[in-house]
Amino acid sequence: MSNYENLQKVLKEIFEMDKADLDFGIYRIMNQKRDQVNEFIDKKLPKEIRDTLAQIQSKDSITLQAELDKMGKGLDDAGVVREDSPKYVALQQQITNAIDTNALEQEVFSHLANFFKRYYKDGDFISLRRYKKDVYAIPYEGEEVKLHWANADQYYIKTSEYLKNYAFKLSDGKKVHFQLKEASTEQNNNKTQGDVERRFAIFEELPVEVIEDELYINFTYETHKKTVKQDELSKQAFEVIQENIPSAFTLAFDKAPTEKNKNRTVLEKHLNDFISRNSFDYFIHKDLGGFLRRELDFYIKNEVLFIDDINTENPIYFTAQLSKIKALKTVASKIIAFLAQIEDFQKKLWLKKKFVISTNYCITLDRIPEKYYEEIFANEVQLAEWKTLYDVTLNGVEVLSQEKFLVLDTKFFSEEFKDKLLAEFDNLDEETDGLLINSENFQALNVIEEKYNQSVQTTYIDPPYNTDASPIMYKNTYRNSSWLSLMNDRISTSKSLLSDAGILCVTIDDFQTNELVILCKSLFSIDNYIGTVAIRNNPSGRPTQTGLAISHEYGHFFSKSSNSKLNKLSRSLEQSKRYKENDENGKFMWELLRKRGTDSERKDSPKAYYPFYFNEVNQSLRLPEMEWDESIKEWNILETFVDGEIELYPIDENGILRRWRWGLETAKANVDKLKVSKSTKDFIVYYRYYEPEGVLAQTNWIESKYSSTEHGTGLLKNYFSSYNPFSYPKSLFAVIDTITLSENNKSDIILDYFAGSGTTGHATIKLNREDGGKRKYILVEMGTYFNTVTKPRIQKVIYSDNWKNGKPQDKVGISQIFKYQILESYEDALNNLQLGKSSQDGLFQFSETAQEDYLLNYMLDVETQDHLFNIEMFRNPFNYQLKVTENNELVPTKIDLVETFNYLIGMYVSRVQRIKDIKLIEGKTREGVKTLIIWRNLETTTHDEVAKVFRKLYDGVRSSEFDQIYINGDHHFDNIRTGGDTFKVKLIEETFFKKMFNISEL
Repeated sequence: MSNYENLQKVLKEIFEMDKADLDFGIYRIMNQKRDQVNEFIDKKLPKEIRDTLAQIQSKDSITLQAELDKMGKGLDDAGVVREDSPKYVALQQQITNAIDTNALEQEVFSHLANFFKRYYKDGDFISLRRYKKDVYAIPYEGEEVKLHWANADQYYIKTSEYLKNYAFKLSDGKKVHFQLKEASTEQNNNKTQGDVERRFAIFEELPVEVIEDELYINFTYETHKKTVKQDELSKQAFEVIQENIPSAFTLAFDKAPTEKNKNRTVLEKHLNDFISRNSFDYFIHKDLGGFLRRELDFYIKNEVLFIDDINTENPIYFTAQLSKIKALKTVASKIIAFLAQIEDFQKKLWLKKKFVISTNYCITLDRIPEKYYEEIFANEVQLAEWKTLYDVTLNGVEVLSQEKFLVLDTKFFSEEFKDKLLAEFDNLDEETDGLLINSENFQALNVIEEKYNQSVQTTYIDPPYNTDASPIMYKNTYRNSSWLSLMNDRISTSKSLLSDAGILCVTIDDFQTNELVILCKSLFSIDNYIGTVAIRNNPSGRPTQTGLAISHEYGHFFSKSSNSKLNKLSRSLEQSKRYKENDENGKFMWELLRKRGTDSERKDSPKAYYPFYFNEVNQSLRLPEMEWDESIKEWNILETFVDGEIELYPIDENGILRRWRWGLETAKANVDKLKVSKSTKDFIVYYRYYEPEGVLAQTNWIESKYSSTEHGTGLLKNYFSSYNPFSYPKSLFAVIDTITLSENNKSDIILDYFAGSGTTGHATIKLNREDGGKRKYILVEMGTYFNTVTKPRIQKVIYSDNWKNGKPQDKVGISQIFKYQILESYEDALNNLQLGKSSQDGLFQFSETAQEDYLLNYMLDVETQDHLFNIEMFRNPFNYQLKVTENNELVPTKIDLVETFNYLIGMYVSRVQRIKDIKLIEGKTREGVKTLIIWRNLETTTHDEVAKVFRKLYDGVRSSEFDQIYINGDHHFDNIRTGGDTFKVKLIEETFFKKMFNISEL
């Protein structure tokens, strides 16, 4: 294979030209530009190299020839024969021996292939800056501690949930699933070394199974030798499936031909899609253009231009080397520009604020006026859910007034009913206690950022532990690096949500704890590292390959600023029992001052510490008043002695000193066990008063209440009977204590963006139930169990705090409203992409240079602009649709533009009103700007109708209270300039576009 052919192969792999059969995401877009990309690789790049080299060589030859001619004329004028001049002959020889352009061209091809091949691997660009053999260089700016990992400059975008769920329907409607199975222990024990990589393979122990008339095809995703290619494993998988597939699913072998493979079957198509979707695009580079340009300079200086090349005795050779470098840099820069355009476009979609797909509310009946009860009771789907959730059967509408903690779900009701119900609340967001978001967490954090910026007091997260039992999805050897990228971007984004006094607690086990602490110290600063607690997690221990069973996890605490501090925890029942005695100052216990006392305690509370004195004459004990000597700054014990009195301390029958536990009466009754000592300063006995505010939290939480087995898994089984998809959900009490430690007041916002089964929401509700607090919770979970565990758990906790075998044991509930939403995914954004048709056609009137510039730098942004922000969606904002993936099918789905816009401007909603096709939202932005948003269907409403509704609801006085008014479409409102170029009435469309793409990049 020639150097040029090798370069072609490398570039076509990087530009995904070998994936013509893929019809999803960016691959579908690139396939539409296949001809243009191939022409760029096959024709334009080699021509660019040849022209550059030839141009430079030509210029050098002309220059040298002119110098030769000048020298020859000078020799002629001097009467010297030209060939007798050594300088003339040498210069003549240089021109004759000019560097072969073809050889230089091949060198450039080779360097280009080597450079791009070095950084690209299976769809991602990895930082592998080679300083010399086996030595790599990393970016370093003089930090005291530097944490660097291979994917540090990339967004981790692979969600295991997306990977694990893939399904399609056959032509007869039967459903086929691809799913991952846990590999055997032997496979899991194979550590990822340099000669192995992760591959998809058929699960040979159980390749196919039928469950409830649906076909499940099982795969593993484990390490294989690098020599074993994915294509080979895919072919083996197809053959095994062919042999084992039940006859009821033979339509899977219907034809789905492509231009390249006329005999491709439906099964092969989906098998290829399944493996491809989960093998490509684990990362998006944050600045691919800048990264590759820096690496190109580094590559040229270290591997192309050598010091020995600077041969001043042969200027033609030196010039040739410079021309090679110029050609290399010119062509590589164009390739980099094209690659950066593709990567930056994907980054733009990744960082774009995602649409809210749907919004619903769960509301306890005590907050719903009784005028709605008839309609509620008539809703059979709602009654069926109450039976499933709460085991409640209602015999009549009048019973609803007795079931005030039943949770109504607005998803079972019409939009008209929901609008009327929400209009009953005068301060909707304030009265809403919780928010549940079904979304990939990075996207959710981006969406809520404007609204909740610096508003969260406590962030508690329990991320994937990345152990052998539950690794995150990664490829090649970058398991830990992938995990660090995932954590870095999410913690960085969530940091901005924390208030100035906010606290982050992140729990993790031994496997990744060191890297996590270093990462968080770099994000929060080492000064804001509060400390780590070891939490009893699994009393029986989780087995590992090290020979140690892990029975705890770590909770790492970080503060947003120096204003953050931890509270005290309430005493345990066992600790409280130690305070048995009372006096006029309250309950107290006996202690040894040497064990517990400090100088500050002695000084600040001198009357709290008393030594015992024993009178040998009358065998009596007493507690003398102590005196404080300011001059010597310590207890003047000896001078307070009365004749015949000495200090006593208790010892046991073996003569071993024991800490003092006795009150005065007990000491009198056990005087024979007291030993005389004059070491008064060592063993002063005192008593400590009970502190109602609690005690400092210890760094080891070992009480049984912290056990995930008992108060995580066991608790969840009480709520859901035998159903439990979680191995070790967090102990409810571990989360409660975390919130208690970190909270500022009882109306804080608590955030958990790895919500899992919903323990954080449960803990927040339980705390509010016990102390009457108004804390709010935000839970983010992407898993399909959001609808089967996370949300139902919150609904159940609201109804009762006492469950067994999935049934409530009482009806002692709590009044609540929570909102739950589904967000557009990154995959949905990709799958909805469409290219415009007219832009490229119009380019042909421009020069070839302009056409190339468009292809390399602007094509994707220009040709997708109308789709990414379709102005037509605002004509009828209540019926705008996107295609959303459900069971691997793109289903047209209505989008909630109203809620999306509320997030974009950071709106706290106080009131929602709907009058026909006009919807009005009142509230304030996070900064306190009083805002009115007017949405209307432009196809069914007129300007006069909008004006009439506005005048009816907001007279002149009320309307003047608003600092700004947003409206979709053209309007006839009188506009007022509020300062500078700012007007009171603003167009939703303009603000929507600006906010959706105005991303603060990490």
